[in-house]
Amino acid sequence: MRKLQIRDAEVMKIAIQQEIGRSEESRYDHRLHGVLLVANGQSCHGVAELFGEDATTVQRWVRRFEQRGFEGLHDGEHTGRPRSLDERQWRQLQRDLRRDPEQFGHSQGLWDGRLLSGHLKKHYGIELGVRQCQRLFHQMGFRLRKPRPQVAQADPIRVAAVKKTAPTGPSR
Repeated sequence: MRKLQIRDAEVMKIAIQQEIGRSEESRYDHRLHGVLLVANGQSCHGVAELFGEDATTVQRWVRRFEQRGFEGLHDGEHTGRPRSLDERQWRQLQRDLRRDPEQFGHSQGLWDGRLLSGHLKKHYGIELGVRQCQRLFHQMGFRLRKPRPQVAQADPIRVAAVKKTAPTGPSR
């Protein structure tokens, strides 16, 4: 019998591993197959190499299977990292974001991720990255608004003359 080969094997290997990671059921099956191979005499290192996993990961699967049976191969609870802000701080931060940043001594007039990161560090003693601060805006129901860019030192009269929309206010 002729040996079958998969075109673009390296790319397909990555795609298959990503597919396995998409659902709890496929991850369970993946672990089950790994333990089956170990039960058939394969080493944890050999299975790890074949599956694209770390050897300690396969060893952990085998230990969990030996301790808890099939249930040990299911995904456990992933509670995630606890919040950096407690409930009182969370409510206070929501109040802060409804106020003008300049009231807190910031030079900007609009909140953004970078400004919120600095605000949290200065007023709450909490260090969060800009991206995490942007997520906080979303979690609190705020939208990020960016001011319209203006050309430095532009003459407001000339800008109004070329503007497409008519100026608001009383008509002449």
